Amino acid sequence: MTPLILALLAGAVAGVSLGALGAGGSILTVPALVYLLGFTPAAATTASLVVVVVMSVTALVAHARAGDVRWRAGLLFAAAGLLPAAGAGALSARVPAAVLTLLFAAVAALAGLHMLHRRTPRGNGTVSRTRAVGAGAGLGAVTGFLGVGGGFLAVPALVTVLAVPMSAAVGTSLLVVGANALVALAGRAYTAVHLDLTLLLPFLAAAVLGAWDGRRLAAKVSAGTLRRVFGAVLLAVAVAMGATAVL
Repeated sequence: MTPLILALLAGAVAGVSLGALGAGGSILTVPALVYLLGFTPAAATTASLVVVVVMSVTALVAHARAGDVRWRAGLLFAAAGLLPAAGAGALSARVPAAVLTLLFAAVAALAGLHMLHRRTPRGNGTVSRTRAVGAGAGLGAVTGFLGVGGGFLAVPALVTVLAVPMSAAVGTSLLVVGANALVALAGRAYTAVHLDLTLLLPFLAAAVLGAWDGRRLAAKVSAGTLRRVFGAVLLAVAVAMGATAVL
């Protein structure tokens, strides 16, 4: 199978995950770029940020039109993560590939377990600015360092920390994730990382189209089934990446 076909297929899978579940797209993007398309871990996490920015903005427009974005809460949460995202983004390119791979495997395992055992978070109706700043900074650091969007972390944090209704949490998380990824990408602007655009652009195009298909798939298949399937895939990816880094 040619690299171009692999890029299209991998991008479509990542897009379907994001469109159907509101999370998981970037978690699948990094290992796909590394193991299928031959990117280095540093290049893959940088390329993943490009994918996260484009897909987040695309999906955010649709949610905003439906009135499912809480702009004030999202901007507050995102603002807390901007500096950590930029700093972590600049630091990531200087970390050994094996360490970066192990850390990513740990986050992928966390995401997989979250999807397998996900429960609808509930807010307590109160907003803690201290907790909001802490959660936003932590999410920004993870996004910048590993190139993941962090939707699986942002959604429950928005509900429990900023009292955002669940109906608006996914749309609002896209604002947070997109802002963090854009700043993290800027933090890597001066690092010597080569991105193969002949593979990245087809991957990105397929991911955007896959996100729309994912929304339609979510209407036909139960959310629980989708989460279990993608959760199992993420755990398998985490094990494979961890074993590769160690061996």
